[in-house]
Amino acid sequence: NSRGRDGADGLLFPPSSGLEGDPDLQFLLKGGDLLKVLSPSWKKTRYFRLQEDCKTMWRESKKTFKKNDTFSLDDISAVQMGRQSEGLKKNTEEQVEDRCFFIIFKSRRKNLDLIASSEEEAKQWVKSIWTALSDRYLFISTLNHKPSSWILSCLRKADKNKDDNLSPSEVKSFLHLINIEVDDEYMEMLFKKCDKSKSGTLTGEEIKHFYDLLTQRDEIDVIYGEYAKTTGFMSAQNLVDFLMKEQREKATLADAHRIIEMYEPDENAKEKKLLSKDGFLMYLNHPDAMILNPDHKDVYQDMSQPLNHYFISSSHNTYLMEDQLKGPSSTEAYIRALQKGCRCVELDCWDGPDNEPVIYHGYTLTSKILFKDVIKAISEHAFKTSQYPVILSLENHCSVEQQEVMARHMSSILGSALITSPLSDGMPTNFPSPEELKGKFLIKGKRLNKLEDTFAEAAKKLKLAKELSDMVIYFKSVHFNSFEDAQKNLSFYEMASFKEGKAIKLAEESANAYVRHNVEKFSRIYPAGSRTDSSNYNPVPLWNAGCQIVALNFQTPCTDMDVNQGRFLVNGKSGYVLKPAFMRDVATEFDPITLTRGDWLKHKTLHVMVISAQQLPKVSQKKSSIVDPLVKVEVYGVPADVAEKETKPFDNNGLNPSWNENFQFDVYVPELALVRFSIEDYDSISDNDFVGQYTLPFNSLKMGYRHVPLFNKNGNLLPSAGLFVHIMVMDAE
Repeated sequence: NSRGRDGADGLLFPPSSGLEGDPDLQFLLKGGDLLKVLSPSWKKTRYFRLQEDCKTMWRESKKTFKKNDTFSLDDISAVQMGRQSEGLKKNTEEQVEDRCFFIIFKSRRKNLDLIASSEEEAKQWVKSIWTALSDRYLFISTLNHKPSSWILSCLRKADKNKDDNLSPSEVKSFLHLINIEVDDEYMEMLFKKCDKSKSGTLTGEEIKHFYDLLTQRDEIDVIYGEYAKTTGFMSAQNLVDFLMKEQREKATLADAHRIIEMYEPDENAKEKKLLSKDGFLMYLNHPDAMILNPDHKDVYQDMSQPLNHYFISSSHNTYLMEDQLKGPSSTEAYIRALQKGCRCVELDCWDGPDNEPVIYHGYTLTSKILFKDVIKAISEHAFKTSQYPVILSLENHCSVEQQEVMARHMSSILGSALITSPLSDGMPTNFPSPEELKGKFLIKGKRLNKLEDTFAEAAKKLKLAKELSDMVIYFKSVHFNSFEDAQKNLSFYEMASFKEGKAIKLAEESANAYVRHNVEKFSRIYPAGSRTDSSNYNPVPLWNAGCQIVALNFQTPCTDMDVNQGRFLVNGKSGYVLKPAFMRDVATEFDPITLTRGDWLKHKTLHVMVISAQQLPKVSQKKSSIVDPLVKVEVYGVPADVAEKETKPFDNNGLNPSWNENFQFDVYVPELALVRFSIEDYDSISDNDFVGQYTLPFNSLKMGYRHVPLFNKNGNLLPSAGLFVHIMVMDAE
């Protein structure tokens, strides 16, 4: 039966999740029939279920098992009830609304549109998948201390004759699939060592032993051996010593006991309050023990400051999925940006047929989507990742008549969540805070001056509908002339948008004036019009000048988006990061270019030892291709802090390469600095290929021995891959 063959069955690595009684897990493991929707005429029944690795969803379309019949839970961004996806709206009738749900993927893969047999069943699928996506399930795979779903998949591919045994040639194929090249003699030696049955093949526990030998972490052995002073185990006191000396953490025996209780897999050791090497590795692999300070994962900053005192995660041409000339526009582009914590989205609005405004990139071949559908999608998804306010940046090219339609749609769809009057009584003199604006929408756009004798004339001259103008409260779009003019003539709520070239010139030539301008007012930066490929620019120099809304093309994977993701990785991924105090002072002398002396100068020395990496994905799909990884460590920030260093490449090993190379960096303004770890596949002839990266704020680094998770080029977590480093931050002498 094909349904019993696809998982990690007992002959390979038996599943042991400890969650066997969980009803959501059991529902997914059992699976069921769903109607897959591709078009009005193409709706076919498919059997979906979760494989035994608890990470891979499988669907049966025919009586055969095909490669494209699976997808990983790690690839899922969200699952949603109803006919909200573009495909379901177009291809189904309203009466099936309650039975519909759809899966949104992290990559550019199309949504999976599905119909269940009942509303209750649809809700159960959605609930169970959300549960499977939770951190609890993701961490179980670490606690199981078993190969990842990627490894299990490679084992199945290598087992050519499907007999659940691996011959020497199949083992060699397996090694290629997991991205490691082993000398034939060494492989033969390992094979013989594991072939206890002398059968000439490896099966079950023999395969597990072979895998364990391959993934031996010598560096962990050394660290553990330094502190395991109690008959080969770490006592609670040994663990306290490690935490205080190496990890620079305040730790008590109670903390050590808690760690042992949570991570030690051996019940006998746990009873004696001892930590084995396996338990130690499980602890080091837990997200809270990794390089990002766990205290910074949730909202930890003061959210009661005025809105303009924060950097805000912002998107340009949010509606586009690809380029700006002929690429598709989609409501799903808004959903993906909002799920990534974006808090300022752009809407290019044009007159559409039947008096319905549309959104697209004007005068191009990009496709069009209805304005009201975008507002519905934003309303539905705005506050799933972050509760803090969303700014709708309107690029308004509509006639007055269709502007009135826009205003009606926003009013009816967003309702009381739309800010249409100042929060305080009387004329406001400053912005409200993100905390005060939780769950609210703010409109940025043109606004009429409210002088009664000129109001009608102004509306006619500006071709602006009063209903739309009245919705612009805190973000009135104005033209920028100079910092002197802005200081004299602009109110706090009047904000200018700067093309990247103009903004970078101001940030380089008038840095302190730009910083002061942004203490009291807002600045929005957007990419140059010449970037028709939706490429991006480096946001860091603009953040250094205090610019709050530095809008990037979220749809384009690149280093600039990696850095943006790193900036907003912290503070609960709320999309708001508080600017340093020296950028919130109207009299500040801070200049990121000249770095005159002041509170911002806190010279630190960063020591990084790049130790090893684990389970790096193959870059090339060629069977014979093995990655030659090298690691780059970069510091972003003020010009004096910008630096980059890299290791030597490690030949033919993506499974467990090691470097043990040390780097040192001087960081003068740590509050603005970011650190980026990236891994590339070295190529002596052409450019290196990207493997994975992780970027985080300098002040969110944890010291000591730390695992670094890795994101792929789309900014999504590589579930099995990681980097292992040692970090030390010291005050410079």
